Amino acid sequence: MGERKDYKPLDAMIYPRYSGLRTFMRLPNITDLDGVDFAVVGVPFDTGGTYRVGARFGPAGIRDQSMLLRPYNPAQQISIFEVCSGVDYGDLVTVPGYLPDSHQIIAEQASRIFASRATPIFLGGDHSISLPLLRAAATKHGPVGLVHFDSHSDLWHGYFGGKDTHGTPFRRAVEENLIDTSRSSQVGIRGPLYDVSDFQMSAEAGFQMITAVEMHNTGLPTVLDRIRSRLGDGPAYLSFDIDFVDPAFAPGTGTPEVGGFSSAQSLELVRGLSGLNFVGYDLVEVMPSYDPAGITSLLAANIVYEFISLIAQHTQSGRGL
Repeated sequence: MGERKDYKPLDAMIYPRYSGLRTFMRLPNITDLDGVDFAVVGVPFDTGGTYRVGARFGPAGIRDQSMLLRPYNPAQQISIFEVCSGVDYGDLVTVPGYLPDSHQIIAEQASRIFASRATPIFLGGDHSISLPLLRAAATKHGPVGLVHFDSHSDLWHGYFGGKDTHGTPFRRAVEENLIDTSRSSQVGIRGPLYDVSDFQMSAEAGFQMITAVEMHNTGLPTVLDRIRSRLGDGPAYLSFDIDFVDPAFAPGTGTPEVGGFSSAQSLELVRGLSGLNFVGYDLVEVMPSYDPAGITSLLAANIVYEFISLIAQHTQSGRGL
């Protein structure tokens, strides 16, 4: 691998934050990942949606709100770009309206990113994109431990006779041995279901399921202890569906469920995952068309910022700083 490149956001004291191209945090749009520690990658695809659609515009909405972010994270006490280099890779190519074709080319493109030393952060898109992304991750790392924040398990067997929607990615991933369920947790599950068998899907598939009710009752430190102790030190993937957050804080999503978590709680949970071996991240189901004030996209941008901060901490630790 080449020497680390000095890729970082534009200086807001020279270029006002409202100016310039809408890349994430105004990072350079670079596809050569030599010397890069992380890459923010858009996956503008929502043909897997079964109710509301519009997540194809999620990457653009998140990037637009990321203009407010700054390079020093006081909560994690880290100056991101003093220890790592990051870029906005741009968007992966997708085929509008054709899920199998899009999943195939998403996996092919993502595999090239995973082959680099850069840790990818993917901006969805609906949750169906996690399946090809996990396929790509497995080409390098084998089965990964999954930390999945969501109000739904996304373990449905199918929908109207089809096997692939935004509600089925982790069923397919388990079937394809892309996930080590013995190390994996599904966190924040809640909402009405068709019958009790739907509620049992997560445990039957081998996941640790932590419901929203349990989380509210036991508190976030206990939840973090459970996630961390199950995950261990092996390679892991973090998938964050924005509907994990209560719709009071994140209305712009496809399948909102009440009884969720605040923006502050969501950030606290991500920050509590420092030191774990995440090889990839995704944040999905942001729909700007249902988000008139932009608060969902703003929160999503801040969650991605916390992903980047985890990568910076990992990079700092690896360099012995």
